[in-house]
Amino acid sequence: MTMKRALPSPSSLLFFFLLITPLFLCQENRVSASMPPSESETLFKIMESMSSDQQWRQSHPNPCAPGSSWPGIECKTGPDHLSHVSRLDFGSAPNPSCKSSASFPSSIFTLPFLQSVFFFNCFTHFPTTIMFPIKLIPNSSLQQLSLRSNPSLSGQIPPRISSLKSLQILTLSQNRLTGDIPPAIFSLKSLVHLDLSYNKLTGKIPLQLGNLNNLVGLDLSYNSLTGTIPPTISQLGMLQKLDLSSNSLFGRIPEGVEKLRSLSFMALSNNKLKGAFPKGISNLQSLQYFIMDNNPMFVALPVELGFLPKLQELQLENSGYSGVIPESYTKLTNLSSLSLANNRLTGEIPSGFESLPHVFHLNLSRNLLIGVVPFDSSFLRRLGKNLDLSGNRGLCLNPEDEFSVVKTGVDVCGKNVSSGGGLSVHSSKKKSQASRYYRSCFFANALFPFALFLGLHQL
Repeated sequence: MTMKRALPSPSSLLFFFLLITPLFLCQENRVSASMPPSESETLFKIMESMSSDQQWRQSHPNPCAPGSSWPGIECKTGPDHLSHVSRLDFGSAPNPSCKSSASFPSSIFTLPFLQSVFFFNCFTHFPTTIMFPIKLIPNSSLQQLSLRSNPSLSGQIPPRISSLKSLQILTLSQNRLTGDIPPAIFSLKSLVHLDLSYNKLTGKIPLQLGNLNNLVGLDLSYNSLTGTIPPTISQLGMLQKLDLSSNSLFGRIPEGVEKLRSLSFMALSNNKLKGAFPKGISNLQSLQYFIMDNNPMFVALPVELGFLPKLQELQLENSGYSGVIPESYTKLTNLSSLSLANNRLTGEIPSGFESLPHVFHLNLSRNLLIGVVPFDSSFLRRLGKNLDLSGNRGLCLNPEDEFSVVKTGVDVCGKNVSSGGGLSVHSSKKKSQASRYYRSCFFANALFPFALFLGLHQL
């Protein structure tokens, strides 16, 4: 008699499937601790040339092993199911420190899965340059390259940097790089942030700048760049931060700047810019910080700046502005700091400033302003030393505020007695610190989404 085998019930099959699925998933996701021999050898050579903190080969023969105490390194599993270096950090604790003889290791560009590399205050004693190996790997995975605060890193920016097609963040700040900005750098279409500040770069800003359609942050400040601001800057529709301060740029602000509708921070101080502002500058409705001290403008203050609803800081010191202070500036309800010092401004101070709820710093010193100071004692006390009206001989203080605890730097109306030492203008050191603070804060905020996307932990 033939016996029929009973078929498993659907519930039994479901239970069996649920039981074995985690086993397959664990097998699939298991991280291999091994690394290709050629890659591990490259890594050991880089570590030995950069840092003498440890005997890297002996201390960490397998740097990607789970639970490894190797600092400054991150690994990921590649499609070959082997471990590969994805991130290297040098110079800032708790990452490996750099020895005095360290030089730039060009072999980092041969690590096929490297996505991020940071060198902070590493090259400090012996001159070194950014170099590329003769043979580059195709389709580099590098997304962030940061070389910051390296006083011995000199020479030119190599045009071969344009071979890093996946690069999204390029920071070459506070080094001693020289020469022109290579136009090839603007072929990196994936760039969202470019920082070449605090170097010794010369020449003009290349017209190819307009190719970087995805750029969010551009910082070329504190170099020796010349020429005009290229009109192609108008093509950077996603730009949020623009810092071209402390160069030798001349000419006018290009008309096309009005197209930068996402711009939140613009710094053009310490250049040779002059002439009228673009009429469309009021279209920059996202602008929060506009810093443009120390330029030979010699025009009237643009009324259009008073139509920027998000503006928080406006600095236009020492630039030869003339005429009256536009009434529109008193409508900037988000304004916290206004500095128009050391110009040729005339007329009376608009009375609307004291109604601005967020103002904590107002500097109108060293102009040709006249009339009664239109601020009551509560406003004077609120600003305290952050209010400077000194150096305006035609201004006088309402007699009712004569005994105010705050000195304004002007005479009391009807008295020929100078108030003597009025409020002093902030020193250059304090202003420099304030500018760096605003830049760094904006920098961190603007880049955070991209750092989160890339899985990066340091900017």
